[in-house]
Amino acid sequence: MTESSHFLMKNIGTLVTMNQDRDVFTDAWVASTDGMITAVGNGPVPALIGDVPIEQFTVYDTTGCVVLPGLINTHHHLFQTRTRAWRNAIDSELFDWLKTLYPVWAKLTDDDFHRAALVGFRELMRSGCTLTTDHHYLFPKGASPHLIDITIEAAAEVGIRFHPTRGSMSRSVKDGGLPPDSVVQDSETILADSERVIGKWHDPEPGAMVRIALAPCSPFSVSPELMRDTAVLARRHGVRLHTHLAETKDENAYCHDIYGQRPLDFLESVDWLAGDVWLAHGIWFTDEEISRLGDAGVSIAHCPSSNMRLGSGVCRVRDLRAAGCPVGLAVDGSASNDSSNLLAELRQALLLHRVTGGAAGMTVNEVLEMATLGGAGCLGRTDVGAVEPGRTCDLAVFDLEAVGYDGADDPVAALLLCHPEPARAVVVGGNVIDIL
Repeated sequence: MTESSHFLMKNIGTLVTMNQDRDVFTDAWVASTDGMITAVGNGPVPALIGDVPIEQFTVYDTTGCVVLPGLINTHHHLFQTRTRAWRNAIDSELFDWLKTLYPVWAKLTDDDFHRAALVGFRELMRSGCTLTTDHHYLFPKGASPHLIDITIEAAAEVGIRFHPTRGSMSRSVKDGGLPPDSVVQDSETILADSERVIGKWHDPEPGAMVRIALAPCSPFSVSPELMRDTAVLARRHGVRLHTHLAETKDENAYCHDIYGQRPLDFLESVDWLAGDVWLAHGIWFTDEEISRLGDAGVSIAHCPSSNMRLGSGVCRVRDLRAAGCPVGLAVDGSASNDSSNLLAELRQALLLHRVTGGAAGMTVNEVLEMATLGGAGCLGRTDVGAVEPGRTCDLAVFDLEAVGYDGADDPVAALLLCHPEPARAVVVGGNVIDIL
């Protein structure tokens, strides 16, 4: 039996819990054992927390800081940190942007993929993110067939909680798809490696550091048969499903021309309209489609910066949430953002929806919910996303003495309304990771 690890964060200036009552405490503290929160309070810390004397806790002082539940990033392409602000794709929309970059990505090496993951993880953590997914669909012919493993090992190096997806592309240009042959795989290879990755890495237990999902890339890069077979495989192993959908008008036109259907009808035809699915983008849905998504419990990863950068459109976040869809936030790939700063994404979401809906079109609290509980919903997790007993001790610490927050009145709103400053630290499973 290993010795228990006890952690205490004390003197928290402002603690945003995101618990059922959405409590915000001042002069607060959080205690955990073996990475899971055991107690939350404010005022003096008791001499005993549960039955553990205070002397047995590792103490971290956060005087004057704002502490949030660790932020959750629900969609990314880590490999794209190698091709930010790519000269020939700066002013392109999605399809042309992809066609420009596919040949560049085809030349990435294993070292490039490892470096890209480290950069993306560290940038995310600097912005208060403690749990991220990654949609890795690119497998160049000359690279390792185990690129998912490379990113998982990089996550362990930096200490971030990770929910990667084994992505895939099987439909190349010669089959009527968008990507070239150099970056696609055949369905048999994809399904075999998907099963291998699940067997090797997926941990379904509460507090898991690694979970796996399966993620065929998009209607224009995979076959309907692969979509169906992937869903069967995922459900046999109890893992979630992820894909891009309804990102652009071009995708709508492609689905109409190739499948004779709108993207959501295509999704339903391959047995993906279900509560174990989360979709990236989800912009071009009709009222009727939003209702169907809500009835099915499908989740949406909202990517405001990427959607603005590529001119794709604006996700109808409030309508989706009102229909019953969990909505999380995401930085998307670092070649269409071009950043992995999740706190900046919160600010972007707030401002974007105020442009389209007025000053009351989005609130600070709504955005915080999406970045925490909404993200947990996308990933199908009930053990993250809030600061309360029984959840992971994943916390983001922001120091209001940072110059960008100087003069701020509301300490929580300052994090979104002011220019984002790096977090002072993040805590993942009760382990403090200093990131400045």
